[in-house]
Amino acid sequence: MTDAVITGLGVVAPTGLNTDEFWQSTLDGVSGIGRISRFDASRYPVRYAGEVTEFDPSRSLDPRIVVQTDLWTQFALEATRQALESAALDPKEYDSFDIGVTTSAASGGNAFGQREIEALWARGPRYVGPYQSIAWFYAASTGQISIGNKLRGPCAVVCSESAGGLDAVAHSRRAIRRGCRVQVCGGTEAPVSPYALTCQWRSGLLSERDSPDAYRPFAHDASGYVPSEGGAVLVMEDADHARERGARALAVVAGHAATFTGAQWSVSEGDYWHRAAEALAAAIRLALADAHVAPEDVDVVFADGMAMPSADRAEIAALRQVFGSTFDRIPVTVMAAGLGRAYSGAGAFAVAAATLALRDGVVPPTSGLTVDDVAVSADVVTGAPRRRPLRHALVLARGFGGFNSALVLSAGA
Repeated sequence: MTDAVITGLGVVAPTGLNTDEFWQSTLDGVSGIGRISRFDASRYPVRYAGEVTEFDPSRSLDPRIVVQTDLWTQFALEATRQALESAALDPKEYDSFDIGVTTSAASGGNAFGQREIEALWARGPRYVGPYQSIAWFYAASTGQISIGNKLRGPCAVVCSESAGGLDAVAHSRRAIRRGCRVQVCGGTEAPVSPYALTCQWRSGLLSERDSPDAYRPFAHDASGYVPSEGGAVLVMEDADHARERGARALAVVAGHAATFTGAQWSVSEGDYWHRAAEALAAAIRLALADAHVAPEDVDVVFADGMAMPSADRAEIAALRQVFGSTFDRIPVTVMAAGLGRAYSGAGAFAVAAATLALRDGVVPPTSGLTVDDVAVSADVVTGAPRRRPLRHALVLARGFGGFNSALVLSAGA
């Protein structure tokens, strides 16, 4: 069965508008979380987020496309442009049916939709724009990437909340194994708007701490997460296709599994988090088996880090179920700590970081935490990055509602 390899990366993040800026900020432990500036959040219980404040879509996108799309799709189009450039892959030089697109979606084009609904309410139906029907739609980013780059291979969108970024990579891997030569895949998000924030707050998982340090996964004072914008897009290829065109394999997508915990009725429901640990452990075991990687061969864990004490304990319990005492020597890091939780973009951010970690042989720190802050029984990386040879990385993601996803990446050739 053919390997699926990552040959290109594109990132738009609160900590950088391209992959290099994002990666350097990650290694430096820089946080992109600040007070919400897109609207007046003073009346909301959640006032901090990871915003992409310097992004200007008109610099790289056709103005006609900017008018038609929500910010989350504009992030996806820019990240795709970067990823194709990074992979040195010009779609025009290949059969368009050999290149497909898979993205993940959670909140969709919520800000665009809110603006049009406000126009409908205030001024009437004649003032609702023609793009309302497509800009909010969960498949908008997949469609715009496909149309804009003339990619006519297998296309899809997956919807599994914050697990979606990993699930999109897994779906692309299946497409490649079925004969598609190239997949553009990943996830982005733009959930910082009044309507979107109201929807998120109802989950009970967001931190209401009035501080830039509101999101502290695995910490003694963990109180929930804050939302984030942006995301990442990858170019994945059949390994033979990449080799034939002389492209470097940054990482191999070696294994994946997804499980479902069951309905989540209360964030404080004790039995739920016990079941969640069991389900996540099952996903990890299955992903390692799929990758033919033994637990003792995993060199780093990119954890989900929800920052709810019960959820954090469940994640560590799942890892200990699988790794046993071996887990004591495996460094753990949480990418979202310096970004906020970008839902569909969260897993994509983590996959991008894990790919770069394997490439460079370095484990980035968990932004904002010190050794004394850590409340779980795990080797959480804090302070400075750790340089060491890395062969296999485990990436975890969980979505509200019971979604669990585990991905194993291996170092490229």
